[in-house]
Amino acid sequence: MEQRYVGRSGLSVSRLGLGTMTWGRDTGAEEAAAQLRTFAEAGGTLIDTADVYTGGEAERLLGRLIRDAVPRSELVLSTKAVLTPTGRRPRDASRKHLIAAIDASLTRLGVNEVELWQLHAFDPAVPLEETLAAVDAIVSSGRAAYAGVCDYAGWQLAAAAVGQRTVPGRVPIVAAQVEYSLLAREAERELVPAAEHVGAGVLAWSPLGRGVLTGKYRTGIPADSRAATPHFADFVKPYLDERCRRVVESVTTAAEGLGVSPLSVALSWVRDQPGVTSAIVGARTHAQLAGVLQAEDLTLPMEIREALDDVSAD
Repeated sequence: MEQRYVGRSGLSVSRLGLGTMTWGRDTGAEEAAAQLRTFAEAGGTLIDTADVYTGGEAERLLGRLIRDAVPRSELVLSTKAVLTPTGRRPRDASRKHLIAAIDASLTRLGVNEVELWQLHAFDPAVPLEETLAAVDAIVSSGRAAYAGVCDYAGWQLAAAAVGQRTVPGRVPIVAAQVEYSLLAREAERELVPAAEHVGAGVLAWSPLGRGVLTGKYRTGIPADSRAATPHFADFVKPYLDERCRRVVESVTTAAEGLGVSPLSVALSWVRDQPGVTSAIVGARTHAQLAGVLQAEDLTLPMEIREALDDVSAD
């Protein structure tokens, strides 16, 4: 699998990333182990997790697997902190919380350092200078090698990245993770241009439109799908409207013409967009991951990319 540098940094990751949001709940230990082995065998390196995924169980499970299933040296670990769903407020980017959060993540993962540590959301209640000072402390202490942000607006990324790059000795922001797919192209307005300007690589989460671009919802909601579960139904619902249906039909038509799956078409489109370093896919099952990896063999013809651009434009 192709490896790409993350922005203007020396960190390289696979152009497909493996997400772990369902690990420890919808994806059990055996399935997760099979996914991790298959992903690594295909040349995948980037593993994306967060302290809040399944209440910390995703990190714990990943930590066990990098001791037993796949050598730690073959992987690039990325985790996040800021969200506090069980706390007094939904976000906490204070120095106190961030330092405690990275230490807790490292304990659950069973490692001394992660390659990439990201601020999971912007916290307007905390001065940005305090948050960035915590980022500096975490990287300079050896807990993380590189720093990034997740779900920041374009101006928020620019404020953080420019502030870090203009002060000697500060830790640069090298990655910006954001939802990006044929059904969610808002990032192109500000976030993607801002990332290019400050030298951050874009990590696209949910590149399959929360699963909708696979075509599985064309005739209804399958009983074994995310939309059929109480904890993900509201997550998928916004992409089941008429506009999204038209995009899915276009993706399906392109897939039929190319003799590949709709998943491969949708994933290839995001993976090769300007500025995108890696597309992070959260497969619930090993079978789903196998379908994802088939996209590695596909490069979309320019005329199909342009047609999909047109049909998915807002």
